[in-house]
Amino acid sequence: MFRKLLTFDEALKTIRQQFKPKPLGIEEVALLDSHNRVLAGNVKAMIDVPPFDRSTMDGYAVRARDTFGAEENRPMSLKVCGAVGIGEPTKITIRRGEAAEIVTGAPMPEGADAVVMVEHAQRSDSNVLVFDAVATDENIMKAGADIRKGETVLKTGQLLGSREIGVLAALGTTKVTVYLVPRVAVLSTGPEVTEPGRKLSFGKIYDTNAYSLSTGVLESGGRPIYLGVFPDDLSQLQKAVREGLTKADLVVTSGGVSVGPRDVMPKVLGSLGEPGVVICGVAMKPGKPTTVASVGGTPVFALPGHPTSALLAFRLFVRPVIELMAGRKREAGSEVKAFAGMRMFPAKGRRTFVMVKLNRDRSDRLVATPVPSGASGAITTLEKADGFVEIAENVQFVDVNEQVVVHVFKVSDEG
Repeated sequence: MFRKLLTFDEALKTIRQQFKPKPLGIEEVALLDSHNRVLAGNVKAMIDVPPFDRSTMDGYAVRARDTFGAEENRPMSLKVCGAVGIGEPTKITIRRGEAAEIVTGAPMPEGADAVVMVEHAQRSDSNVLVFDAVATDENIMKAGADIRKGETVLKTGQLLGSREIGVLAALGTTKVTVYLVPRVAVLSTGPEVTEPGRKLSFGKIYDTNAYSLSTGVLESGGRPIYLGVFPDDLSQLQKAVREGLTKADLVVTSGGVSVGPRDVMPKVLGSLGEPGVVICGVAMKPGKPTTVASVGGTPVFALPGHPTSALLAFRLFVRPVIELMAGRKREAGSEVKAFAGMRMFPAKGRRTFVMVKLNRDRSDRLVATPVPSGASGAITTLEKADGFVEIAENVQFVDVNEQVVVHVFKVSDEG
């Protein structure tokens, strides 16, 4: 049996105290390689964006005061002294009574302080008739209107997506300083587990955990290193975990942590270095066999072999560590309030996580209904669930129509 089951809260506290996860370091990468990376320093604008006053309309660059009084039945006539194009330097100077053709995005010529929209003007030989007065700075984007030189535009810890990278490109940035990506070794154990792509013999199942967990690593900001599938053999698993420890900053395994004769992972982890196993079972459902070790300061998370248990334990225990190692900000997960669609019974004395589906009833109430088949080994349980309800150890049951908090896996229309 397990040496000592920790409560769920004790397990979280032990992980935080044992590992104190923090960013692993920084590196400089090319702008296009910075997607989904975490910024490791504030970014200040070295230029104004835009760097010049520019027209926001096709029309005529004018001095605003030269259009005062212009009306549809009494237009102002201005002399056209030239044209300004996009990306072209201009030597035109707008003087009293003059105008210059201009297109959207073109720099404003000297002397002009407004743009008359082409719809409000009519060209007549070398003159243009203006039918609507404009105010100073009308239809102009001033230099620095978007980003002012010296402004802090991005801050340490920001995740770089398409919008942030667009901002960096607008500043002329080619390289970005980001936090290192944690390397996470992933392996599966079990005599029945077969790698996808190989022939599936009777009594065997394909390895789903390594792929779902590796994807979880990517979503957490890490880089998975897939080591493969190994039998429940002490020496082979020792060798495999040692390989993971040399290649990665964190190791995740699945299987071999229950109480059967083939469940040797706790023994493996206890043999590799101090302090060894720090958690050998958690009073939770699903995920009770979850085992955690520290080998020379490197975290090793040995998760249950059942897919739902493994993914839930990963979400609750492993993901926060990877995110902090990647420099990501730990944000509160998305939550919604709903009404229990049926009675939910927790496991006695254990923190229980009930996978639920969210739907609207006839009264438009959000209802959380447990996903059919609560077996922790059901591969599709998490895929079918919109989130989970967490039930404390001292709660006997959650009754029908009782309000519950659902921790949502992903944003949906139901939320």
